[in-house]
Amino acid sequence: MKWFLRMAIALVVFYGAFMYATLQMGGGIYQFVVPFVAEACLAIIFISEIRGLKYHPMAYIGGFLGAILGLIIGSLLSYVFLQDESLNPGGIYLFILINSTFGYIGYSIGLEWGKELGELPVFRRSGSGIQVKKKLLDTSVIIDGRIPDISEAGFIEGILVAPQFILNELQHIADSSDPLKRARGRRGLDILNRLQKSPGIQIEISDKDFPKIKEVDSKLIALAKELDADVLTNDFNLNKIAQIQGVNVLNINQLANAVKPIVLPGESLSVTVAKQGKEKGQGVAYLDDGTMVVVEQGESLLNRSTEVVVTSILQTPAGRMIFAAPKSNGG
Repeated sequence: MKWFLRMAIALVVFYGAFMYATLQMGGGIYQFVVPFVAEACLAIIFISEIRGLKYHPMAYIGGFLGAILGLIIGSLLSYVFLQDESLNPGGIYLFILINSTFGYIGYSIGLEWGKELGELPVFRRSGSGIQVKKKLLDTSVIIDGRIPDISEAGFIEGILVAPQFILNELQHIADSSDPLKRARGRRGLDILNRLQKSPGIQIEISDKDFPKIKEVDSKLIALAKELDADVLTNDFNLNKIAQIQGVNVLNINQLANAVKPIVLPGESLSVTVAKQGKEKGQGVAYLDDGTMVVVEQGESLLNRSTEVVVTSILQTPAGRMIFAAPKSNGG
């Protein structure tokens, strides 16, 4: 469907340019040059849209109408400059330059107007009468790296929005002199690149900024209010601040905790004690999903696989913690 839309627009522009060249330029080689120049300009416009057709359809309708208006203005200006002389090689170059410039300017302005129109309630995409909100990505959830898999699995719907000030922060981290920070920043940029290339994920870059607001988290909350969007994060503090200000938050860590298998006291687990615990005699093991298991009297079982019995479960802000005892001692 996307390629069909692009081809349809290209054919309309090609035919219009061809007819204009035929009627206004008296035939000759120019009637073939101008349409192909118009096609080349159109191709450049679409190639420059590296995100593909991921804006609201109204944005592209606005861009198309803006390009037509720009070409009309360019043609009128060309007529003013060329009316007193015959069309010579210098004249055709001037014609191409003026029309290409105004065509692209019209496209750019029309695209922005169309994006603004697409934000109006009457044009917003919805399914079964339910509006799907946009999701704003914060720095932590991009660096985290789990968002592409979660989105591809279908657990997150709607458009993902990466604000430009978040990209600037990622770039700053990627340029850090600290090797660990630099690696984290580059991983975040790689994750964004993966999101853009995934055919099943809609992602757009927002240029909206709030110069009077200094903190990135505060800017993110302000943008969420303006767009009536959710915030995707795994930052505990941002989660709390956003909720206080009435912004809905989707916390990736909460999702991860929610899908962890439920373990009840009395159930048996097979674990490998990986290290000593904080208290004397304790050992610490981890389940496949990363859940910590504190094994009483497990210090002597280091690096050994053993059967344990769950004695209690503690829910913390960071996740679920399981307390257990070796099966021989736990009954």
